Amino acid sequence: MLFFFVGKKMKFKKIYIEITNRCNLACSFCAKTTRPKEWMSQKNFLKILKEIQPYTHYIYLHVMGEPLLHPEINEFIQLANERGFEVNLTTNGTLLDRLSDSTKVRQINISLHACKEQTNYPINTYLNRVFEKCEKLNQNGTYINYRIWRKNNEDLVKILENRYSIIINSSSKKLKEGIFYSNEAEFLWPINRLGEGKSIHGTCRALKDHIGILVDGTVVPCCLDNNAQIVLGNIFKTPFSKIINSPLFCHLVKAFNENKKVHPLCQSCSFYEQRKKNTNDE
Repeated sequence: MLFFFVGKKMKFKKIYIEITNRCNLACSFCAKTTRPKEWMSQKNFLKILKEIQPYTHYIYLHVMGEPLLHPEINEFIQLANERGFEVNLTTNGTLLDRLSDSTKVRQINISLHACKEQTNYPINTYLNRVFEKCEKLNQNGTYINYRIWRKNNEDLVKILENRYSIIINSSSKKLKEGIFYSNEAEFLWPINRLGEGKSIHGTCRALKDHIGILVDGTVVPCCLDNNAQIVLGNIFKTPFSKIINSPLFCHLVKAFNENKKVHPLCQSCSFYEQRKKNTNDE
């Protein structure tokens, strides 16, 4: 019996779908995964879309890995569009040229700080390619969000200011119509904090407004469970409707509602608290 559906079908604000856990970079700020490297097949992607269709309108093609590395990225986006989903991407920006100019993507988040990890070509070359492609996609209705870590990236902020003729401060998130930036503190991956001081008190938006599906079909509570520490089920073996009614799912949600963290990974995670602090500081 569901204690939080209140007589209506549960809806997630977004569902993360990891179409690949491969990446073309090895950024120092990104958690590594020991899971086998895979590409999601079109058949499995369609299976997921069918399972989650009643539960969300928004999908994010990212957990680990670089989604634009997937050889069928444009086909996957089109398949999702045809089924009524709004598609969002998070990318390091190095492979934006793989996106068709006519591709219908609701929003693209570009981690510009990834360029600091580049050795193949100069930062300005990378940024100019990113800006040109993003501005072209923006003309077709895609929202663009340039993401920058706050620490030691003042040069990137300056480049954005020059590009869009604007002075960036804590209240200026809009660079031009449909193009934004977010300047955030670098978060700590909970997997890297396991064994450190833990907090059993706290809540999270995981399982309330979002959930994640890994490339092998494993369903996890959020996009920070990079190594599948909390396995809720497998969408290729169990209907999604049963997974979100499982005892573990309900136990975790009930605990969050009571301001409790019951799983060691959650106890090691400070993401939600850090984001609230950053918002209050701005």
